[in-house]
Amino acid sequence: MPASTDLYEVIGVSKSSSQQELRKAYLKLAHKYHPDKTGGDKVAEDKLKEINAAYDILKNPDKRKQYDQFGNTDGQPFGGFGQGFGGNAGESPFGDLFDTLFGQGGGRQGRRGANRAQPGHDLEYELSITLKEVSEGCKKTISFSRPETCSNCNGSGASKGSSPKTCPQCRGAGQVRVAHGVFSMSQTCPQCRGAGQVISNPCRSCSGTGQVHGKRELNIDIPAGVESGNRLRVTGEGEAGRSNGPRGDLYIRINVRSHDFFERAGTDLICVVPITFTQAALGATVRVPTISGMAELKVPAKTQSGTQLRLRGHGLPDMRGYRQGDQLVLIRLETPVKLSRRQRELLEEFEELCNNRTYPDNNSFKNDLNKSKKK
Repeated sequence: MPASTDLYEVIGVSKSSSQQELRKAYLKLAHKYHPDKTGGDKVAEDKLKEINAAYDILKNPDKRKQYDQFGNTDGQPFGGFGQGFGGNAGESPFGDLFDTLFGQGGGRQGRRGANRAQPGHDLEYELSITLKEVSEGCKKTISFSRPETCSNCNGSGASKGSSPKTCPQCRGAGQVRVAHGVFSMSQTCPQCRGAGQVISNPCRSCSGTGQVHGKRELNIDIPAGVESGNRLRVTGEGEAGRSNGPRGDLYIRINVRSHDFFERAGTDLICVVPITFTQAALGATVRVPTISGMAELKVPAKTQSGTQLRLRGHGLPDMRGYRQGDQLVLIRLETPVKLSRRQRELLEEFEELCNNRTYPDNNSFKNDLNKSKKK
């Protein structure tokens, strides 16, 4: 690295950055230029060497102070690549770093062994319910398949009278290190395929996997007010863990089926109700559907098509139980069809008796249209 190189520019931070900010920026760059990400690109390899050499100076408070004052730490711009990390010549300085970033290899995490207890995976179940069930809450019985611990081998994967052996190649780590020049990277052990152990006599029931598929039936309480897309968590009802690990969880994804009359808007329900010309003009009390049954709705005289009326408390409950929504009734004025001769005569007579005050909106529209034409 040239002596004129600014270490802070290499890491991408300012001189006033804290040690925590410095480390965060460094880890981001180290992850970006890691050989597993770059495919062993030579330029990226050189860049990573530069980044690590700079960070080795700045992470040490004493060296950083000396660098800020004099521009170096020991009379040289930087120590040699191997010495700069306190490592021996020919030894990869990145082992602990890569283990920290990727959780791989012969570092601390890899040495714990791949055959330790592992929690089971979570499962998801999609459940369809009706809007009526949403309004009241309900109980549902669901049935699904999930991996269970094999009872014949108790999850070991080995047949009775035998047991798994520690993998001789990775010594139970599940991964092995492979040297690529100055770098040392980890990969899945080819002999045990990451299990950390080998089974010479596999269990016939589970074919050495330690798990079999089983059926599970559960009674589930669905709270009132749920919405499509909500996920309800049932702890400990997911896949069985391996090596006596805990079970995963079951997530129930709710799908609310569409309704013939209602559209949902949060806790409110929207319903379109057609009424007659005379009901709209004179006012009336009409019966309308609600989620809990029929109800009476008072329609005021002179109601126009598109008017929204409200039935308070006839919507859906809030899932947390804080409030009850309303039902919004959208009025749609229905034009009469298939008129008899007498009905037509009466409507024609009614039209002759109408004036500008009978249809104020229509009259206003005509006036505005005439004004527009004159401009």
